[in-house]
Amino acid sequence: MTKTSPSMRLDRLLSNLGYGSRKEMTAAIRNGWVTIDGADVTDPGHPVPLDRARHVRLDGEVIDPPPPMAVMLHKPAGYTCSHNDLGALVYDLLPDRWRIRKPPLSTVGRLDKESTGQLLLTDDGDLLHRITHPRSHAAKHYRVVLRDPLRGDEGDLFGAGGFLMKGDTRPLKPASWVPEGPASGSMVLDEGRYHQIRRMFETLGNLVVSLHRYRTGGLDLGELPEGTWRFLGAADIDALFTP
Repeated sequence: MTKTSPSMRLDRLLSNLGYGSRKEMTAAIRNGWVTIDGADVTDPGHPVPLDRARHVRLDGEVIDPPPPMAVMLHKPAGYTCSHNDLGALVYDLLPDRWRIRKPPLSTVGRLDKESTGQLLLTDDGDLLHRITHPRSHAAKHYRVVLRDPLRGDEGDLFGAGGFLMKGDTRPLKPASWVPEGPASGSMVLDEGRYHQIRRMFETLGNLVVSLHRYRTGGLDLGELPEGTWRFLGAADIDALFTP
């Protein structure tokens, strides 16, 4: 038996995606600002199968995907991964309408304010849990620049398992550290504790001056320009869980 995609009223769909209130979307539809497959639709209650939402245009523009949706953002330094903190937020780099999208987008883990690189966001709680679950293959890859020259034993200390960060009572899981210069290298983590890489090197008396995430699982940040984002498709999601 063929499975039928769930449908939603057109006015509710547009409102849930953040384009405006139900009242505003009802007016937009009745004013002829919405088309489906190129044909005008003026009935706010018109049912839209969610797997065909890409055929809906508002004021000539294809609407955003309905849930589940995932995006990848190239986070610049100076932005906080929060909805409510003061100052520049990563959500400022996304369309304003996504602030009232239902369900809301959440970051998959965090990058601290001064760190840069790949940040994933989704409204799919199951996907978020899969990516962050300790048993997933979605390891996080970073490039690290340090204040002081490397000691030379960082790879052995971090990779053996049992490394204890200053202030912690629970040792870290093994992490992969590959030096790439006198004071730089790449780190791969299978867990994500608060400020983990910075605290690892702080425990050794060093200071991270630049931290950039460039890959999660098998999904690379690629050539995505800093401060911009793109939607993630099915192949991207599969890549997240490819070691």
